[in-house]
Parts: sequence; C-alpha cells; structure tokens
Amino acid sequence: MDTRRLSSPDLASLFREAGSRWGDLPAFSTRRPDGSFASVSYRTWSAEALSLAESLISRGVGARDHVALLADNRYEWILADAAVQFCGAADVPRGADITPAEIAHILPHAGVEVAFVENAALLERVTALSDRIPSLRLVIVMDPSWQVRNIPTGPAGPEIAPLHVLKEEGMRLRKEGGRAAEARISAVRPSDLFTIIYTSGTTGTPKGVRLTHAAIASQVRNLPFDLGPSDRALSIMPVWHSFERVFEVISIACGLETCYTSLRTLGEDLRTVRPTIMASAPRLWEGLHHRILTGIAKAPPPRRILFGMALRAAHAVRTAGSFFHGNEIDLTGRTFPSRLVMALRHAGSWLLAILPHMVLDALVLRKVREAVGGRMRGTISGGGALPPHVDAFFNDIGVPVLEGYGLTESCPVLAVRTWERLVIGTVGPVFPETAIRIVDPSTGITLFPDPSRTDGGRGLRGEIHASGPQVMEGYHRDPEGTARTLRDGWLATGDIGLMTFNDCLRIVGRCKETIVLLGGENVEPLPIESKLLESPLIDQCMVVGQDRKHLGVLVVPSAAGLSAIGTEDAGLPLAGRHGVRELILREIHRLVCAATGFKPFERISAVEILENPFEVGAELTPTYKLRRHVIAGKYAGRIEAMFGGSHHGVERGSR
Repeated sequence: MDTRRLSSPDLASLFREAGSRWGDLPAFSTRRPDGSFASVSYRTWSAEALSLAESLISRGVGARDHVALLADNRYEWILADAAVQFCGAADVPRGADITPAEIAHILPHAGVEVAFVENAALLERVTALSDRIPSLRLVIVMDPSWQVRNIPTGPAGPEIAPLHVLKEEGMRLRKEGGRAAEARISAVRPSDLFTIIYTSGTTGTPKGVRLTHAAIASQVRNLPFDLGPSDRALSIMPVWHSFERVFEVISIACGLETCYTSLRTLGEDLRTVRPTIMASAPRLWEGLHHRILTGIAKAPPPRRILFGMALRAAHAVRTAGSFFHGNEIDLTGRTFPSRLVMALRHAGSWLLAILPHMVLDALVLRKVREAVGGRMRGTISGGGALPPHVDAFFNDIGVPVLEGYGLTESCPVLAVRTWERLVIGTVGPVFPETAIRIVDPSTGITLFPDPSRTDGGRGLRGEIHASGPQVMEGYHRDPEGTARTLRDGWLATGDIGLMTFNDCLRIVGRCKETIVLLGGENVEPLPIESKLLESPLIDQCMVVGQDRKHLGVLVVPSAAGLSAIGTEDAGLPLAGRHGVRELILREIHRLVCAATGFKPFERISAVEILENPFEVGAELTPTYKLRRHVIAGKYAGRIEAMFGGSHHGVERGSR
C-alpha cells in the first residue's frame, strides 16, 4: 500500500480519495459499553458519506449552502461532515452544549437551512427556536436510537428525520444510478468555503470565521512531521473546534485510526487504545500530571525516592540533549564564552546522569508512561498555554509535547514544535509557508524582522501578526470586524510574543489581557497564573488588578491537593475550611516572588478563595481558556471587596 500522505487542493476530493487509498484500514472507532472499540473502515465511511450526500442533494441541499453540525465527537459527526463536503456545501459546526442564545444567533446569521443535531435534547432546543430561524427547513438527528415520534413538531416547523433514514434513502438512490455527489465533488474549487466556525470566544458575541478548502489543505500540505497508517489517535478535543477539526483532516490524509473518547473514560481508554499521537488541551495534561504525582506521593518511600532519582536523571539527560541539538530556549543571544560554559556544564551533567537514566527509565519511567498507553510518540498541545512545569515533566519522562500556536482565524496552526525542533518554553518554529512579524502595539512599528538590527529584532516583544495560506477569508457578514483583524494581508492575532534567538516563537500574553496598574506598569497575567498552577493546592486561578495599585488573584483550591495534606473540617466547602486561606497565601508567597524571577509589581497582594470551579461553557471556553470578562463580571463584588478589605491582603512584609 502507498502510505504517502494524501494531498488535494480541496477536502471533498481528499475525503473521497481516502476511501480508496486507505480502503479497509480502520478510520474511526467508537467506544462500546464494555470499554472495547468498534471500528469503521475508510471504505465504509466514504461510501456511507456518499450515500448521505446523495440524499441531502435530493432534498435540496445546494452547492455552497450552509449546513449546521451541532454535536460532540462521534462517528456520525465526521460522517455528516464528509457528506456536506460531498454536496459541495459548507458546514457550520458547534458542540452539543450550544446554548439557546447561540442557536438563535448562529443559525440565522449563517443562513442555515439544514441542521444535524446530536440527540433529542438538542433537537428540542433547536425546534423550540424554529420561529427565530425562518430559513431552517430540515433537522436531522444523529442518535440512532431516536424515533420520530419522540418529539412532535408543529405544521409550521422544520421537517425532522433520523440520519439513518437519509443514509438508507441515499443508498437506494445510488443503487438506482444516482451520482449527483460525484458531480458536486468534481465542481468544488479550492477557493470555496469549507466551514464557518463561530468562535466560542473569551469576549463578546461569537464571530463566524470563514475558512476555505485551500486554507485547510495548506495545513495538511505543510505538516512538518510524519504520521502514517501505523499511528493511532485518541480524540478528546471538541471536534467542532478548529484545532481538533484540522487534526482529524490530517489524520484522514495520513490514514490514521481515530478513536473517540471522553473525559469520563479517558484514563481507561488511554490504556485500551494505546494511542501514538493525540491533539489535546493543556488542561488534560495538567490533570494527568496531578494524578501521577498524587499516586507517587501515596507510594511507599523507596518508590518515591526512585521516582525522584529517575526524574532528576531524565531531566539532566533531556536538557543536555536539547542544548547540544540547539533546542534549549535562547532569549538573549548567547556569546561564545557563555555557550562554552553551558556546554561544559551540560556535558558534565549528561555524563553523570546517562547510566542512572538508562536504568531508572526502564525500571520506573516506563511504568509511568503506561498511564498514557505506553506507545505515545507525542501529543500536540494547543488551545492555550501549557504550564512550564507540566511541559517539562512530560518531556522528561519520555512523552514528547509538541506544543503549537494558532487561532481559529488561521485554521489554526501558525507555529508548532516538531520532534527535531522541540524547544520547551516556545511553540516551536513558524509553520511552512507562513510569515510572522512582531509589531509594537502602540506605534505599529515592525520589531521583527528588522533588517537594520544585527539580531533581526529577535527577543523584542510585541503583537504577533501572521500571513499565509491558512489565514481566514474574514468574518461572516462582519466587514468591520474583518477590517479590524485583517490589515494589509496580515492577521492581527492580539497575542504578545517574541522570536527567540534560535528562531522559535514564544507567546507572552494577550494584548487585551494585559493588566495596567495605577502606577502605569503593564502586567501579563499568564506567566503568573502558570506559576501559581504549579502548586498542588491550586486547581484554577485568575489574576486581576486592572486600574488597581497592585495585583490580586481569584483561586479555586484543589480538593485533591488539600485532602492529601489533611486539611481540617474536611466536610466543609473548600473556601470555608480552617487554614485553607493561610495555605494558599503561603503558596503564593513561595511561587511568585523575587527568587522565582517576578518583579515587585508582578507579585500578588490580594486573594479571594472561590467555592466553585470554573466550568466549560460558563467561565471557560471549550479549550479551557479563561473567559476573563465572564469571571470578572460574575465575581465583581468579591473582586471589589478583595481590594477594599484589608483582611484579604497578603502582607507585603512577608515577601
């Protein structure tokens, strides 16, 4: 079998070719109730998608129509997605947790006439709003157990049909010689719209990002590392999100098997599926890191000592290897003498650690890697910043983390680490065919690349602008928003970053997240929050302090962390337990201080302990980013009291 990556200027042709190229190889696998996985081959998926497309075309779905896909990760989602592309149409995806307000905004705004929904609950949510979606004429239910009689619909409402009925209808049409889908596929152009993804967003109303076939195809074409049919992916990120969406397109192009999992069954599924690669959000690895360390903390003393020795030896070997391969982050531009000193130091530590590492890796770390299945070649982490200590931990134990960076507006990858260019502290080198510039957000002057400087502008912080084939057409029906974001062919990301001296992109923060204190100091909250999350006692946090004299932080304590150290009043809510505030304050003092590299104005002077965690769909986006405006609004009174009440303060003298 030819195992080369498929390449096509449009995704409809790529999906169809995957059915013939990869044939009977497993394409998508769904978890059975007993924990095993049932697979569907590429040939079956492609044939079923063609049948479904034939039915959709017969029911009036036109080329370049917009079809909603409202569901979470499942085989029927990727089946419907392929069918929509085979119709020459574009999809408008969103998760099953879509709110009534989002339905009422997105479906009419996108001009949706046909919508796929996951289940009866979502069907009821959509049909209840049908009077506000006048264009909607057909709703298709994915859940195979759903029956038409379950939910009545009025005579003025949309037609409702089960997906399996349409699929069977399409099979009959094709047996009778129907080949409308093939004609539509051959008419798809690279410049045609592939999808409109409405951003979940950390601020404001969702915007519809228009991404073409050519934009997505460029991500497949420029993938800077090899994947193939021998790889197996575990899918947990929301499939409607651009990161997971493009990863699944890449998986199809490379012939991977994609297995669908959930947070509830992730631990078991990692051991069952034994994936070699997966796309993931930082939160997943934070949780796994915490579980591993919690398990080690409960182990007998000899095992804890061996683990500590194994981790130190692995860290020494990994950092030495990174240095000698040019993969240790360089923010200043090292001189020859400094490089020589570092080389001697790393060579010495490598010589001391290599033999213990080889022994302890086999005895200790190999068993730790079994927590992620034991075959993981790497994870591609995106959708948010990975805390540095979690990043270093997994790379040290032998699970490479290929952190990447991008936006929905760049579908999404602008930079990503590879196995050869794995520079911790960065999101890797710039993606092929992509140009990056660093711009002073106040003056608009380009800081990097700057040919007039000997260093080219490396190490200078500013707003990241990007240009390349993956950049969106614009926002759907929003010319003003498009004009603010796309300027002279450059996408203004709103992120603050810099180019390192070993030519990797480093993300520092967000333009809009920058906190300006009363003294005029600009503070990026992300590095502070990442540092605080190193504490086993802190589960979530958000730094605040706009227009204040000093910074404060909202903290959600870790129930597991507090239980591990045996806090008093264990039956009470976390915020009300005796001694919790003092423990959290002690952690803040320890982590954010001069010794850890923080300036005086970056240190925390007020804290508020929250009872309830931040939840996806409320305070968090689907990729676990903080929705800062939501959190600030929800806890406005407590933030005000935190800064106004002296009993909440962290005593300055204790620093």
